[in-house]
Amino acid sequence: MRLVDRLRLGWAVAVAKTVTAGVHWLRLGAASVLPGEIARRIHPNLLPLLGEQVTQGVILIVGTNGKTTTSLLLRTILEAEGASVAHNATGANLINGLITALLANTNLIGKLKADYAILEVDENVLPLVLRDCQPQFILGLNLFRDQLDRYGEVDVISQRWQQAITPQPKDTTIILNADDPTLSYLGQQLPQRVLFFGLSEPHLYLEEIPHAVDSIYCPRCGHSLDYEGVYLSHQGDFHCPSCGFQKSQPSLDSQEFPQILIGVYNKYNSLAAGLVAQEIGIPIPKIYDTIKNFRAAFGRAEELQVDNQKVRILLSKNPVGMNETIRAVADCNGAGDTSTTLLVLNDRIPDGTDVSWIWDVDTEKLVASGGTVIVSGDRVYDMALRLQYSRDTIDNDFQLIVKENLQEATTTALKHSPANQTLHILPTYSAMLEVRELLTGRKIL
Repeated sequence: MRLVDRLRLGWAVAVAKTVTAGVHWLRLGAASVLPGEIARRIHPNLLPLLGEQVTQGVILIVGTNGKTTTSLLLRTILEAEGASVAHNATGANLINGLITALLANTNLIGKLKADYAILEVDENVLPLVLRDCQPQFILGLNLFRDQLDRYGEVDVISQRWQQAITPQPKDTTIILNADDPTLSYLGQQLPQRVLFFGLSEPHLYLEEIPHAVDSIYCPRCGHSLDYEGVYLSHQGDFHCPSCGFQKSQPSLDSQEFPQILIGVYNKYNSLAAGLVAQEIGIPIPKIYDTIKNFRAAFGRAEELQVDNQKVRILLSKNPVGMNETIRAVADCNGAGDTSTTLLVLNDRIPDGTDVSWIWDVDTEKLVASGGTVIVSGDRVYDMALRLQYSRDTIDNDFQLIVKENLQEATTTALKHSPANQTLHILPTYSAMLEVRELLTGRKIL
């Protein structure tokens, strides 16, 4: 490296670390974005320069849902084996957030010390990241409609992924969700080594295909897919009766894998992290041990104790995500575990400003489970209206409470929750940060 480049790198690192220290000292947040943004302006080639210093390889985790939980689980597995890991644990998944995470593991002259870098990446940013980074693994979890005002439809994103991944080195390992038709087809087109994970558990099939379904048409010929059953949204066991396209063969037997947290969606997360760990060379028994003792990331089935009251926060930021969290809550209701739920709907930039997606959510299942639902957030009345429509079709003991103020809503929800039962909170992203701060007294970002 030329002297001028070394000086520029040292200057970028020094400024980034100073900014990080200042943000922490002033208690303005986690400094997960700003240091990387400033450092990148000083040294535009910072991402590839840092990435190539990771000794064992960079692992990119991309998808609509599950990135944070899967990333944290994989990191926990690797660290249990003694590996050092750089990780954007706060979920800052744009390029400035990735750079910030890598800079946190450098010394003052820009020397990075990490065996692995686990970087969860925004699905729309993956092509940009791959211009500057050559990962050892690319893990694709799923593709669902999410913030259509920003991202567009899933087939457009898939095409961008294929264009960006195809030129990558042939020794890059691609791991994709076999149960997602779009990703299963993508993997069948790539020149790299591709492995798949998926479920083989018909007892987990949904009774019917949900309203919030995205990819039930063959990605090869456009014909309607035939499903033996669906596990969530469009993910399931499928084949095309027209051209013969079918689900790719998973590399792991899902029935042998232990359940991580609650919900079918978290079974996918454990399979994804487990397959990467196995490919790295970690023995399956050690992977199982870590999964069984894993604690949730903030807001992702995270459990808190608030004044002797058990609270579980289930991030719900798009139709598929909320359908699955409602499914998990309904299952708990059926087991007599809970009778109170708090829904918090915001429409800020991190959430997506278009909240029409709530009409694709099967809120009827939440209403049918009975109990009390409190609604709050910036778009509290939109959420209340959606629930009221569901309520009109179901005759049972269901109570809807509307609270504009989130503090009041949280207090009300806690009061309505019996001490021996769990309060479930289903917030969008910015709402999750707010409600968690109210419950714990601490900010995340």
